[in-house]
Amino acid sequence: MAGKSLNRVQLIGNLGKDPEVKYTPQGTPVAKLTIATNERFKDKSGEWQDRTEWHNVVLWQRLAEIAGEYLKKGGKVYIEGRLQTRSWDDKTSGQKKYMTEVVASDLILLGGRGEGGGGDFAGGSRGASGGGNNFDQRTPEPEPGGAGASPITDEDIPF
Repeated sequence: MAGKSLNRVQLIGNLGKDPEVKYTPQGTPVAKLTIATNERFKDKSGEWQDRTEWHNVVLWQRLAEIAGEYLKKGGKVYIEGRLQTRSWDDKTSGQKKYMTEVVASDLILLGGRGEGGGGDFAGGSRGASGGGNNFDQRTPEPEPGGAGASPITDEDIPF
């Protein structure tokens, strides 16, 4: 295993607030969101305890646009990506600060209508690497039914 490593995160949780979508000076969309995951366990006295863990998630390009359009506070979502830690100097204290976040490469909305999830929708790119913004640029496979198939209408979209 020398030389091999793996940095992969899979989360299923609920959004703590609506995604915050901004644009870089070059016009690249970036979204930030927080996801809560819950753990239930028995403590030493045998009582059930709940623990919530909050995860900071960053999405780039098309995933950021999808998140901004379809994700809402409370919605259930699956996120896949990698951990990345960044650092900066705090302007007031001068101390070095650190933040570890998930850079998403895949997103699946799990909640249906009324649950803030917007229905089932998958976006992203399996196996994305680098800055979390590498997307599969291959030509999509033809739809079943060939060229004579009817076009997709709004009624065909599940959300």
